[in-house]
Amino acid sequence: MTEPMSGLLFERKPSPVLAEHRPLYKIGQVLLILHLASRAGRSRLLRLHLFNWALKSVDRQKLLIHASTAKELKVSAWGFDPALAIAVRFAIAEGLVREASPGYEITDEGVSFAKEILKDPELFSTDAAFLNQVGKGITEAMVDAVANGWEAQ
Repeated sequence: MTEPMSGLLFERKPSPVLAEHRPLYKIGQVLLILHLASRAGRSRLLRLHLFNWALKSVDRQKLLIHASTAKELKVSAWGFDPALAIAVRFAIAEGLVREASPGYEITDEGVSFAKEILKDPELFSTDAAFLNQVGKGITEAMVDAVANGWEAQ
């Protein structure tokens, strides 16, 4: 005969968190976007989400590089990552970014932090190369033109 089970024992084991879900990683990306690819170090959240979405895929990065030279953004939609919004809030709390209507602006401390990141060739090197290539070519107006198309549908 089988004996009744007296109970279950669960053992908690550490599980890795993907780098892109770590707040400090996202803060670094946000600072680089504001420092390298945003006019006057400012951007609205919608544009930050666009760059965050592009940083996840080489094909998406190619779309933004082309858009920055063509001055036309031909992306019909992009993802919104809650981890990005959380990272922005943490960056504000740490004094690296501040709210600047209607978006966000990198602070002097944020610029210093971004420059420190750029000094290390092992940190965000591919992200930085992409952002330097795009430069300030993706404007808020270009992002707005796509977003306005969402409202029309």
